[in-house]
Amino acid sequence: MTTPLGRLMGIIPPVATPMTEAHEVDAPSLERLVAFLLDAGVHGLFFLGSTSETALLTPRQREQVLEVGIRAAGGQVPIIAGISDTGTASVIEHARVAAKHGADGLVLTAPFYLKPNQGEIVAHFRAVCGAVDLPILAYDIPVFVSTKIERQTVLAMADEGLIVGLKDSSGDETSFRLLAAETRDRPDFALFTGAELLVDAAVRAGASGSVPGLGNVDPAGFVRVYDAVQAGDLDGARREQERLCRLFAIVQIGVADGMALAASAFGAFKTALMLRGVIATNVVGRPLTRYDAEQTRRGHGVLASVGLV
Repeated sequence: MTTPLGRLMGIIPPVATPMTEAHEVDAPSLERLVAFLLDAGVHGLFFLGSTSETALLTPRQREQVLEVGIRAAGGQVPIIAGISDTGTASVIEHARVAAKHGADGLVLTAPFYLKPNQGEIVAHFRAVCGAVDLPILAYDIPVFVSTKIERQTVLAMADEGLIVGLKDSSGDETSFRLLAAETRDRPDFALFTGAELLVDAAVRAGASGSVPGLGNVDPAGFVRVYDAVQAGDLDGARREQERLCRLFAIVQIGVADGMALAASAFGAFKTALMLRGVIATNVVGRPLTRYDAEQTRRGHGVLASVGLV
């Protein structure tokens, strides 16, 4: 399948899902967040990823995120939509909803909870690919789904035409580097890193770009890193990447206080967006713990240290 996603490149933030105090989707805040990201020059938007807290949303809320977000984007950049779930039947339903609302492509992890083997992962992707006529980007994030999509599985699915690329959040830098080399001569294969601290290195190694959760907080900074590498300004890219590494300290605030990693990371992004005036609250999906006043104060300090407030 020849698709626009085969040429997808650049910075594509996995858009956070703002919530009201009643734990509903905050549509006006989501609209402002989309505008904030587009104004920063991002190259695409990824709704319903891990940073979107998709696993904590109801099907109705998932659809609302797509409806509001895609409408707010107004066709300015490509839109990819996460469709991951525990089983193939549910994933196909999510995929059809995403297609209905105008997503340009889909993002799919291995099924979670039951820990499928590699053959079952391929069968899962094959069934979804056959059910919906949209290109699929595989998403390797074993820390959340418990099963890694092995490099040879990725290549086999690409050969079969089941996927047009990969978002790699595996933390396996060796596998990522080998995959970058093995797909360098495949112009229709898009390889993205989810590692916020290594965007400059990944793009230099041949990645198409990055899907950084921290890109919600400082999308312009990540665009500057990408643009600098593309322009050959490696020193400029390194300096900007090092500033973003300092910003990443905001994610560790909750962890230092005993919070779960997911609550600390997603809470940090939302707290920073609230402090920057983009969204109304830092409410996270239940049962995750919200950043409190003291953690928010420390988050403000991190933002100030890198020039964001």
